[in-house]
Amino acid sequence: MTNENRKIWERISAYAEEVLKDIDPQKTQVSVQLDALRPVMEEIASEKGMSLEDVFILYMDLASEAAVEAEAKFQADLGEEGQGFSRQANSL
Repeated sequence: MTNENRKIWERISAYAEEVLKDIDPQKTQVSVQLDALRPVMEEIASEKGMSLEDVFILYMDLASEAAVEAEAKFQADLGEEGQGFSRQANSL
């Protein structure tokens, strides 16, 4: 993730934490959640000279990258605490 994309991700994420704080993601349609993020995405689109659709696609790509990074960090943390859960389980 580039530095500029990370700033966009962090900006949308911070906005999401505020506007979606009372929304249960398991019970709320994704379209409703994305509609709540529309104002910040429109703002970013205007600033970057992008279409709203391109910002949405970028956001989805960045969400995927962030999930991969979080999983890699989680796996690394498990490895630092010992052999990692799966290795420990297999050694039993």
